Amino acid sequence: MGIKQKIVLRLAIIYLMFGGLVLFILFELVNLKVIEAAHWKEKARTLESSSIVIEANRGNILDEDGQKISLSVPSYRIYMDLHAHGLTSRLFNSKVDSLALCLSRFFGDKSSSAYKHQLVRARKNGERYHLVNGRKISYIDLQKVKTFPIFRQGKNTGGFIPKQYDERRHPFGSLASRTIGKLYGEKAKGGMVGLERAYDNVLKGTNGVSTWKRIAGSWIPEEELPPHDGKDLITTLNIGLQDVAEQSLRKQLQQHDAHHGVAILMEVETGAVKAMVNLYRARTGVYIEDHFNYAIGEAMEPGSTFKLASMIAALEDGAVRLTDSIDTGNGAYAFYDRIMRDSHHGGFGKITVREAFEKSSNIGISRIVFDNYKDNPNRFVNRLYSIGLNKPLGVEIKGEGQPVIKYPGDPSWSGVTLPWMSIGYEVKMTPLQTLAFYNAVANNGEMVRPMFVKGISQHGKTLKEFDPVVLNPSICSVATLEKVQDLLKGVVERGTATNIRNNNYKIAGKTGTAQLAKGASGYEGEGGVQYLASFVGYFPADRPMYSCIVAVNSPSNNVYYGNIVAGKVFREIADRVYALSYDKLPADNVKKEVQEGVYPWSKGGPEDELAIIFDELGLPVRDRNLNTEWVSTKALEHTVKFRSKSIPKTIVPQTKGMGAKDAVAVLENRGLKVAISGVGKVVKQSIKPGQPIEKGKTIVIYLE
Repeated sequence: MGIKQKIVLRLAIIYLMFGGLVLFILFELVNLKVIEAAHWKEKARTLESSSIVIEANRGNILDEDGQKISLSVPSYRIYMDLHAHGLTSRLFNSKVDSLALCLSRFFGDKSSSAYKHQLVRARKNGERYHLVNGRKISYIDLQKVKTFPIFRQGKNTGGFIPKQYDERRHPFGSLASRTIGKLYGEKAKGGMVGLERAYDNVLKGTNGVSTWKRIAGSWIPEEELPPHDGKDLITTLNIGLQDVAEQSLRKQLQQHDAHHGVAILMEVETGAVKAMVNLYRARTGVYIEDHFNYAIGEAMEPGSTFKLASMIAALEDGAVRLTDSIDTGNGAYAFYDRIMRDSHHGGFGKITVREAFEKSSNIGISRIVFDNYKDNPNRFVNRLYSIGLNKPLGVEIKGEGQPVIKYPGDPSWSGVTLPWMSIGYEVKMTPLQTLAFYNAVANNGEMVRPMFVKGISQHGKTLKEFDPVVLNPSICSVATLEKVQDLLKGVVERGTATNIRNNNYKIAGKTGTAQLAKGASGYEGEGGVQYLASFVGYFPADRPMYSCIVAVNSPSNNVYYGNIVAGKVFREIADRVYALSYDKLPADNVKKEVQEGVYPWSKGGPEDELAIIFDELGLPVRDRNLNTEWVSTKALEHTVKFRSKSIPKTIVPQTKGMGAKDAVAVLENRGLKVAISGVGKVVKQSIKPGQPIEKGKTIVIYLE
C-alpha cells in the first residue's frame, strides 16, 4: 500500500471516529430531551422542592432563682468521608499514621495500628460515611479532634464529618428529676413525662426550613423559614430546698429499708411546690428518683391523716364539740361483725373529742362519725364532696391518681364502710391531694391548686406569669377552721407527734399509720402486714408559710409509726427551711405598714436593746423579761408585744438583714469565729444557713 493510500485510510478512520462521537452525542441529546425528559424534570423538581429541617433549640427549665435544672447540651460522633474530593492518596497515606495515633490516644479504646487498619479498609471499600468511633464527645473535645492530622483539612479535603446530637441534661443530677421529666428517645416525640411533657409545646419551639436551590450550576441549601427556639420554663422549685428534702428522706428510707417514699414542700398562700421527692428502692440501700411519680400518681388509703376531714364534717354539722366525751373502751370496739382497734394498748377509755383527735383514736373518731351519720351517711359524704376531696387537683403534670370517696349506694358500700372511711380506709387519695387539703386549712380555708410553673421567659425576659388557681374559696366555716387548726397544733404539742415539737417554732399537723391493702388477700397477704407511715402539716403553726407531707411506704425493721418514720423527716425538712428562711419566719408575716391607731412595727433583736428603744419612745411593751436571746415584736392597738424567737443552736443561723453587732453576737454565741467585710447590714454569709455548726470555724459575713 502506497503512502497516499495509508494517509487516506488513517483520515477515514479519524472521520469515522468523530462521526461516531457526533452520533453518540446526538443520541444522548435526543434521549435527554425526548425519551427521559419527564424523568429528569421530575427529579429536578424534587430536588428543588425537597426541604431540610432546621431544628429549633429546646428551651431550658429553671428553678425559681433562675438556675438551669434541665437544658440541652450538644454532643458529637465523628464520621469520615474516606473518598472526599480533596483527600488524595498522597495526603491520606502520608498522614494516616499520625491520625491513627491521635485517635488512639484520645479515645483510648484500641491501638493506633487498629485505627490505621480500620481507616485503610474503609478507604479501600469506598466508604463515604464511616463511623470513626461510636462514643459521643463534648463540644470542647470536638475542637480538639478538629486539630488532628487530615481532620484539620475540613470536610472537602480531610473528609471530617461531625454529627451533632442534642442531649437533655440535669446539672443537679437526680434532684427533682421525676418532676422535671425526660424526653422520648426519638427527639421528634418531645417530652415523655413530667414538666418536659406538660410544657412540651412551650419548650420545643418551631423548626425552620431550608430548600435546595440551583445557583450557578450548583445545588445549595437556602433558608426559607428560620427556626424559633423554645422558651424557658420558670418553675416554682427551689433546688436548695429540693436537696434538703431529698437528703432527709433518703436517709430515713435507708434506715428503715422502705420500698419507696415521698416528700413534698409547698408554699401555703400560692400552692407553689418548692420541692417534690419520689424515691424508690432500686436495690438494698440504693434509692433513685426517676422510677415513678408517687406524689402525683399513687392514690392509696391515707389512714389517720384523713381524720381531719372527718372532724371538719362533724364540727361543721354541729354533731360534736371538742369538749364532748366519748367512750373508746379498752381499745376494741365492734361495728357489726368487724372489730376496730386502737394502737394504744388497753385503750384510751373515756376521752374528749379533742383527745380522740390528738391521740389519733380510731375508735373515738369512728364512733363520732358512725353515731351521728349512720342513719344518713349521704350527709357525711356530701360534706367531704363539698370540700372537694372527691375531685382530682388537675395539675399540669400528667398521671394524677383519681381520688376515691365512696358514696352510699356504691356496690362496695357496706355497714362498716362509714366507720372505716372516717379513719382513712375504703377511700383513696394521692400524697399531693392530701397535702392540698391540709394546705387549705393552713391557708385560712382557701384551697389552691398546687403549681409547678410560675412563668415563661425567653432570653432572660419574662413573657408570661402564672397566678395561683383557687379550687375552693372556703372549705368550711371560720369557726370550724379555727378549731381544727387548734387540733393540729395539739397533735404536736400533746398528741402523737410530740417527738417533733421544738422551741424555735410551732408545727401543726397529723400523723398517719395505715395498713396497706394487698388486693384479694386483704391487709395480711404474703409477707405479713405492710404499712404507710405519713405526716402532713404546716409551719410555723401561727402564721403558716409552708405545708409539707412525708409518706414512707412499707418501712421495715418493725418501726412503722408515722410520727417516728415520717415525722422525723418532716421535722428535719422544716428545721432546714426555717434556718434558710429565718429572715421571713415565724412572726415575720406581720404587716410592716404602720397604720393609724396601731403601734409601730420593728425588726427583731436582743430583748434588752429593744426594750431601751421602746422606753425612749415612750411606748408600752407587753411580755418583757422573756429570758431569751432574741425577740420579735408584734404591734397591737395599744401596745407592742415581745415574743420569744429562738435561733437554732446546732445549725448555722440565717443572719441576712441583721446589723454587724447582732450578727456577730449570734454567731459567736454558737462557737463560730466571725470575720466582717463591708459596712451596713448583712447581705451574705460564707457558710450557708442550716449547715451543722463546727466550733471554732471562721464564717465571713458580707455587709452593704
